[in-house]
Amino acid sequence: MKLQLPTPRESSICAAVLLIWLAVTALFIGFRPEHVLLTALIFALFFACGPTRRLVVALLPFIVFGISYDWMNICPNYQVNPVDTEGLYNTEKSLFGISVAEGMRLTPNEFFALHRSTIMDFAAGIFYLCWVPLPIAFGLWLYFTGRRIPYLHFALVFLLVNLLGFAFYYIHPAAPPWYVAIHGMEAVPGTRGEVAGLGAFDAMTGLGIFDALYARNSNVFAALPSLHSAYTLVALIYALRSRSGAIWTAALAIVTAGIWLTAVYTSHHYIIDVLAGISCALLGFAIFEYVLMKIPAFARFIGRYAAYISENI
Repeated sequence: MKLQLPTPRESSICAAVLLIWLAVTALFIGFRPEHVLLTALIFALFFACGPTRRLVVALLPFIVFGISYDWMNICPNYQVNPVDTEGLYNTEKSLFGISVAEGMRLTPNEFFALHRSTIMDFAAGIFYLCWVPLPIAFGLWLYFTGRRIPYLHFALVFLLVNLLGFAFYYIHPAAPPWYVAIHGMEAVPGTRGEVAGLGAFDAMTGLGIFDALYARNSNVFAALPSLHSAYTLVALIYALRSRSGAIWTAALAIVTAGIWLTAVYTSHHYIIDVLAGISCALLGFAIFEYVLMKIPAFARFIGRYAAYISENI
């Protein structure tokens, strides 16, 4: 593969963006090994050759998503607005509560906690492991099979849905069901993340995947909306729009439904959270396709973006 160095303008933009990201991260969060690895990978791919440089530019929506998620640690949402614990719990019980005895109602989370299934415990872990990797795999499949415009729309809607969800986390911080079950109704800042029902998958496999993931979650009050419930739905929408075939459509449909069920089964989300996540996905899609893309200047920008990542396709 022939070496194709970036233009001075491209080099300057890349260097400036990386320096700003690293400076803010070091100052307000602190470096972790993945920060160094990601920086080295982006730098290497960007300066290696034209195709890898275009891949980095194409992956920017996912990179910005990761950085945005990480930067929420700079100012946790519970420092901005009060955390909803009791109100959300009571609303869930009122709307979706299950009567188990005279005068006694349980939330679906509480009901599932009393009615566990080994098959569901295993399936829940598999479904939840797909929540980000599967949409990214779908996006890369679109990209490497030459469907650059559908890829770009999908990636940017994925980012927009995240930004909408992150914004609502700050507008209305909310505790997940497992928090109420373990800690009660008082919101305690800095509470450690919890695997909740996903611990059964870790126990049966001995992998400890979810314990490692949730131990690093410094803000547990980000349950509403459930973005777990949104990601594969966005991918499913674009699988249908781009006519990506029965295999992708079926896989995304099954995993999407599985994640919705798993979110409630494992006490990571209320049904209300799941419905809000679905709404967030549909809203992000509608805003992008039927509002932003109708703006000539934005449509031209997307055209230039698509043309850049499609060079020498």
